Amino acid sequence: MKLNVIDIKGNDTGRQVELNDGVFGIVPNDHAIYLDVKQYLANQRQGTHKSKDKSEVTASTKKIKRQKGTGTARAGSLKSGTRVGGGRIHGPRPRDYSFKLNKKLKKLARMSALAYKLKDNNITIIESFNFEKPNTKEFNVLIGALNMADKRTLFVVPEYNKNIHLSARNLPKSEVMIASDLNTYQIMKAARVVLVENSVVKLEEVLTA
Repeated sequence: MKLNVIDIKGNDTGRQVELNDGVFGIVPNDHAIYLDVKQYLANQRQGTHKSKDKSEVTASTKKIKRQKGTGTARAGSLKSGTRVGGGRIHGPRPRDYSFKLNKKLKKLARMSALAYKLKDNNITIIESFNFEKPNTKEFNVLIGALNMADKRTLFVVPEYNKNIHLSARNLPKSEVMIASDLNTYQIMKAARVVLVENSVVKLEEVLTA
C-alpha cells in the first residue's frame, strides 16, 4: 500500500511511500497485542510494595490476659494481625512482575498494532524535518498543521534527534520514539501515528529481521 508524503506545513509533497504489506498489511493478532501490552505494563511495576507481618511489628511480647476464665477468646500477642497495630496477615511482599515473551510474538504484536492503525487511516507519513534548537512552540505549530492538536500523537523517527525529542517532551499528548524502540503499547495508546519518511525503512528492517 502507498501513502502520500506531506510536509511540515501539512501540504502534499507529491511523493509516495510504499509500505511493506508483510509489516503493515497483515491480519492483526489480538492475543499477541494483549500479551505484549500486558508485558509492557507489568515491566513498569516496581514491585517494592511491602507491609510488616507479625514478626516485624514492634510491640510488647507479654501475654495480653490470662488463658482461661475471662469469658472471651484466648489471646497471647499484641502483634497478632487481628489486633489494631498488629502485623498484616498475608500482606504484600516485594516481587518482580516482569515476564518474558518470544521475540517473534513481540514483532507480531507490533505489526498487528500498525496494521490496525493503517486500516483505520491513522498513519501519516511526513517528510524528514529538524529544528535548529529545542522549540516546543514550533512543534506545536507542526502538530496544528497536521490537524492533530487535540489528538494523542506518536512521532516515529529513524534515530535519536535531541532537538525533536526535547521539543515534544513537555507536550502531554505528543511523544517521539525511535523506530527501533517502538512498542505495541505506545502504538495502541496513540490516536495517530506519524512516521517520519526515513523511519519507514528502519521500522520495516526491525520488524522483518
